[in-house]
Amino acid sequence: MRLLLVVAVALIDGDGRVLIAQRPPGKHLAGLWEFPGGKVETGERPEQSLIRELSEELGISVKEECLAPLTFASHAYEDFHLLMPLYVCRRWEGFVQSHEGQTLKWVFVRDLRNYPMPPADEPLLPALVELLG
Repeated sequence: MRLLLVVAVALIDGDGRVLIAQRPPGKHLAGLWEFPGGKVETGERPEQSLIRELSEELGISVKEECLAPLTFASHAYEDFHLLMPLYVCRRWEGFVQSHEGQTLKWVFVRDLRNYPMPPADEPLLPALVELLG
């Protein structure tokens, strides 16, 4: 089974809300909500990947020292195994905007369970609840 390394971030705004994005139609697990991020490309460190993805997807600039590792998920899908570290970020430059057609929402951590997420994202929630709850 192939191992896929994906990196994600919990962007936290000044009100303590977390940004989630809805997977657009036509993508695997379309309609489900997830934390921003993406695949780690060959030769990239996870932090570099996350900085690149946040720029491409949301139009924001993040410095590596503003990314703090929080937890990770390890989940076996039918045709691959996903390993996903989750970082926390409270500081960035620019305004968060959807650059890839995804719907974005700022949500209080207590409300995250109201948004259906991919199975791999579920194990990330308890650490966020502990941090922000």
